[in-house]
Amino acid sequence: MDKVKVGILGLGRWGMCHLETFSALGQAEVVAICDSSPERLARAGREYGVKELYANADDLLQHEDIDLISVVTFESQHLAPTLKALQSGKHVLVEKPVTTKPAEARDMQAAAAASGKLLLPGHLLRFDPRYAAIKEATAAGGRVGEPVSMFMKRAREQFLFETFKRVHTVFELMIHDIDLAIWYAGCRVTKVKAYGKSFSGNSTPEVLWANLEFENGAIAVLQSSWMTPDAVGVEIADAIEVIGRNGIAHFETSNSGLQMWDGSGRLTPDTNIHAKLHGQTVGSLREQLTYICRCLVKGEAPSVISFDDAVHGIEVADAIVASCGSGLEIALGEAALR
Repeated sequence: MDKVKVGILGLGRWGMCHLETFSALGQAEVVAICDSSPERLARAGREYGVKELYANADDLLQHEDIDLISVVTFESQHLAPTLKALQSGKHVLVEKPVTTKPAEARDMQAAAAASGKLLLPGHLLRFDPRYAAIKEATAAGGRVGEPVSMFMKRAREQFLFETFKRVHTVFELMIHDIDLAIWYAGCRVTKVKAYGKSFSGNSTPEVLWANLEFENGAIAVLQSSWMTPDAVGVEIADAIEVIGRNGIAHFETSNSGLQMWDGSGRLTPDTNIHAKLHGQTVGSLREQLTYICRCLVKGEAPSVISFDDAVHGIEVADAIVASCGSGLEIALGEAALR
């Protein structure tokens, strides 16, 4: 295989980022795209020179000349196309969260095992050099050493809540930090205690805190919110601190990132996840998709991302939802039964 032939299912904002990035990679060729909006589908096909356009997911999945399906639909719509793609002999990249139900995550994993194809979670922060550097520093003999305490904050602008309140905050924001904490700890979560606060009366909390305890005794505190005022102009306000046996690693994005000041105020745009530089895409999404294509071209199993970790992350997220609802500490075995 010289190039990975890609089909993209879903052309919303993030699906278009997938299309833009895959189209810029030398090791990938987007051969087919699918979306329920005829206008969006036609526009994307023209802009990126894709000739195979589908309004129906099943038709895309039957396309024989595809190596990898990128599933970038709504969270509740990941299961069926993932199972069908695997059964039709295709590798699958599933955007985060891979699902909102532990049972569905396990069904995906079983289908991948039965098909012999790769099932890849879209946990792109593992490809952000800053987070990856912390992972390296927490390895045995690293500058930070084995983590004993972790704090992770993730905040987004208030206007986004109107869109993403469709699912619990743990699945849209905190799922990133759950994955990072699992990656750094190198073991499983045993207990969860979480607190959610809704100011709008919505069932999805605008502010969410979660305490995690791991098998090795490490602890993590995760905070996610949709409370950054829109007028502040800070797209991403995230922070992390990992305390290890040998040292500490930390960074904070809103102060150390790019800042632009003008008569309308301050703007701190994201330049790490997905941006353009000299007419091509840059950022952790590009690094993730490049890595996946390289693995497929070489016929290698990926070691940086893990669907086992993704399944456990959904179990942890489910326990956080349960703890928010009950006010109780949840043992992972109890949550995983659901």
